[in-house]
Amino acid sequence: MAKTTPLSIQKTIHPNAQNLLNKIQKIPKKGYAFGHQDATAYGIGWKNSGDIFKSDVYEVVGDHPAVHGFEIGHIELGNTHNLDTVNFALMKTLIKKAHQRGGIITLSWHPDNPASNKSSWHTRKAVKHILEGGRHHMKYKTWIARVAYFIKDLKDESGHPIPIIFRPFHEMNGAWFWWGKGHCSPQEYVRLWQETVFLLNKELQVDQVLYAYSPNSFSSKEEYLRYYPGDDFVDILGVDIYQHWTTTNFIKTLNSNLPLLKEIAVEKDMPFALTEAGLNKVKVKDWWTQVLDKQIANTGIAWALFWRNARLSHYFAPFPNQKSSEDFIKFKQLPHVLFLEDMQGIK
Repeated sequence: MAKTTPLSIQKTIHPNAQNLLNKIQKIPKKGYAFGHQDATAYGIGWKNSGDIFKSDVYEVVGDHPAVHGFEIGHIELGNTHNLDTVNFALMKTLIKKAHQRGGIITLSWHPDNPASNKSSWHTRKAVKHILEGGRHHMKYKTWIARVAYFIKDLKDESGHPIPIIFRPFHEMNGAWFWWGKGHCSPQEYVRLWQETVFLLNKELQVDQVLYAYSPNSFSSKEEYLRYYPGDDFVDILGVDIYQHWTTTNFIKTLNSNLPLLKEIAVEKDMPFALTEAGLNKVKVKDWWTQVLDKQIANTGIAWALFWRNARLSHYFAPFPNQKSSEDFIKFKQLPHVLFLEDMQGIK
């Protein structure tokens, strides 16, 4: 069956999404925004049942993150909860609350492997089978329709669409996801991204979305752009950089990746961000001010989003009395580090 999806697209963009893009472009003039994944859904020792607006970050510094990350993995299955047991109805409520306060919403998606029906981390080849003409293409179209339904249901108090940043198929230059390196060709990946955007924007009329492309840390511009689907299909450039090893290694990676990312972003006239980052359990006492901020301040990034506070063995933001909490208070006080209340002044 011939592939008919065009390789270029004139995306329809809702004025609210355009306003969000304009806002994101203004952030680097003031600094960078602090973000946290699932910040208001749960934290260390608590889980939101729906009647609170709380975060571990707020408990430490008296303000919430400026960027709120949420995960829609398992929306494709028609489930009521995501893969991290967050109820999708609750997620919509929390997105609405963060948006009302001027927060920026970013959605990640770890869909199950459509060929094996196992998790995102099951790397049986699947991409070629969900492209147009593939044996699982109709299944994938059903999945995208469920994603579309969820996003289109995100509305503010006046019934207007809440704009969001959608960051699908991230870290594709790594080998740990079914859409990653070695499990599909760069050409197949590009086609997957393009068909996904086409389905959402043109067939399903989802126009409140900005699309973020975010590889894992990279060694060259060539590597960064190897899977790039084209300027028509991307609005924001990102990179995911965690401190998996030593502080020295992390600093070196930031100092090599962010200038290259900025160079690409300037060429494409796009905003860019540290789309995932963190040090698990934040074991370095002054990590926020002396390790992180010293490397990312004045780099031009719009935000830095840190991963979720799942449990005591897996968390990336401080909570009361955590080892780095005093340093995090100092970090919050830096004039160029923006939290939720600071977003009110950026229009």
